[in-house]
Amino acid sequence: MTPTSTPVDRRTFLRAAGATAIGASLAGCSQLTSSGKAEDGLVLAPPENHDRIENADLPHPIYGDAIPEATVPAPLHDRAVTTTEFTGERHLMLTFIYTSCTTVCPGLTAALRRVQDDAHEEGYEDEIAFLPITFDPEYDTAEVLESYGEDHGVDFDAGNWYFLRPESPEDAKAVVEDTFGVAFERGEMEDDETEDGDEMDGDDEMDGDDEMDGDDEMSDDHGDHARHFVHASLILLVNKDGFVERAYTGGSPGGNEIVESARAVVEGW
Repeated sequence: MTPTSTPVDRRTFLRAAGATAIGASLAGCSQLTSSGKAEDGLVLAPPENHDRIENADLPHPIYGDAIPEATVPAPLHDRAVTTTEFTGERHLMLTFIYTSCTTVCPGLTAALRRVQDDAHEEGYEDEIAFLPITFDPEYDTAEVLESYGEDHGVDFDAGNWYFLRPESPEDAKAVVEDTFGVAFERGEMEDDETEDGDEMDGDDEMDGDDEMDGDDEMSDDHGDHARHFVHASLILLVNKDGFVERAYTGGSPGGNEIVESARAVVEGW
């Protein structure tokens, strides 16, 4: 099944009324308004750096943006999943990975899994869904995705974790880069390559620079899968109305910040 998607254009995103800022992992970012829910329909208040980010025109969704719509096969569920189909029913967390990555992607996966664990412990696992999307469908088959999930402690029995797999590299570009604004570039391995990432110019949500994370290290477990991707990292926390509460860049958020933000969205809804 070929995925369908709506190309990302930050200027034409539907915005929650009054939302003006990007989400970030910052102190105080999980505070609610006195009414318990932000006046603009979002639970989390804007982050402290929203004035600087407001006019950055970043390619990916930011705080207050409507989640882009894309329909992508979910091979472990034998159906396609549309990113907007949970609107009105569940909050969402999305990220973008490839399974043979040995640097940034395991941390992105672990961040979603930490929230999944907390959802189970705190009893909100039916209130949230997790959508990691691979941009390496040539290697990331259903079997590979299932094994990867098991290796990283994903609870498939919870019924809230959906690995999404575009059917071709072209489809992956259409969904991940064109629709969600997460840039990636495949590069062949070189003997003298290191794990240093290439930086993209622009404003980052967390430290001032959008970063392309270079994932160059390959383990023997991946056989002849001798390639790597230089890519941006992004985790989106989306509320039940389909609006972004937090957009984390620069790798996996540290500590329990992402868990606390997810729990705050669920409890404040």
